[in-house]
Amino acid sequence: MKLLLVEDDRKTGAYLCKGLVEAGFTVDLASRGDDGLHLASGGDYDLVVLDVMLPGRDGWSIVAELRKAGRDTPILFLTAMDAVSDRVRGLDLGADDYLVKPFAFSEFLARVRSVIRRGSARQSQVYRIADLEVDTVRLAASRSGRKLELTPKEFGLLALLSRRAGDVLSRTLIAEQVWDMNFDSDSNVVDVHIRRLRAKVDDPFPTKLIHTVRGAGYVLEVRG
Repeated sequence: MKLLLVEDDRKTGAYLCKGLVEAGFTVDLASRGDDGLHLASGGDYDLVVLDVMLPGRDGWSIVAELRKAGRDTPILFLTAMDAVSDRVRGLDLGADDYLVKPFAFSEFLARVRSVIRRGSARQSQVYRIADLEVDTVRLAASRSGRKLELTPKEFGLLALLSRRAGDVLSRTLIAEQVWDMNFDSDSNVVDVHIRRLRAKVDDPFPTKLIHTVRGAGYVLEVRG
């Protein structure tokens, strides 16, 4: 799952990014409010974690602008502003939760998962393609009722292919969405992970779902 973290404190941002990545998330980090709004407006995020006091644009106006534009991405405020009036304001603007600094990372992670689960009412959370089932909230996948043991990156790759089932996805798009990196034509990271994913998702089963489209990329679909 992909998160956007808008946090101007470098130490806090690095700490949260490290913990979230270790928990299996892909994270984009913005240190300015205007950059955060730009990313949140155009990116496909499962959650936005947002400070209030930011350079360029404050968190209040970011939430207001996103909701005004019809963006229903779940939002978690993470801020040192602890007055009841601040919490009420954040929730009234359209945020889904409000956590005050300082905080325990375990609570923060629980809040992140809770907000994503609640937000699943607005977003599809389970994708089914033939006998494959991918649950993007529980971070679980199975085929023919058999649980698939996937690494966080393998699950992120499978979730992306499942959300876009039937669409041919380029290596560049996959690298950007799953690894948050610009694709280097000399790098085979996408192809290597596709091979590893096929070994778990396709090889043990008669019907193959992950297909190569020569010169274009990969697609998850039922053929024949």
